[in-house]
Amino acid sequence: MTKNPIIGDIVEIPTSKGFAYAQFTHKQDQYGALLRVLDGTFDTRPKVFDEIVDKKHRFVTFFPLSAAIRRKIFFIVGHADVPLEAKEFPTFRAGAVGKNRKVATWWLWDGNKEWMIGDLTPELSHLPIREIVNDTALIHRIESGYTPENDRFH
Repeated sequence: MTKNPIIGDIVEIPTSKGFAYAQFTHKQDQYGALLRVLDGTFDTRPKVFDEIVDKKHRFVTFFPLSAAIRRKIFFIVGHADVPLEAKEFPTFRAGAVGKNRKVATWWLWDGNKEWMIGDLTPELSHLPIREIVNDTALIHRIESGYTPENDRFH
């Protein structure tokens, strides 16, 4: 029987660059599991995760974690307390992509309410995009060095 993920679980993500790791930090009613993708890739699984969990993460994203665990796409390999700076639910950005493949009007969302901001300022470009990614997209983002600042929509 496969274990249901709980907040703090560490997930192993196999990539072409080695093993990457993410921490399950929040469960949101509409979007599901929020993963905090940790920095770095590894040739072998670390014996302890405290050091990489305590560092700044690369990005956060919603992901169908329970399904990936159930289907044995990814595995829970550890558990650690969510660091203080990652305990608060993050503010996300969202917007509809127009004909020019760019977002014209951005909205912010804090998990409960949403508000329009219009243009995305450089100060807000670090905010994660409100979306659910699949395993293929998550692995691609890890392998390509994705960060919210370098997404293709702004």
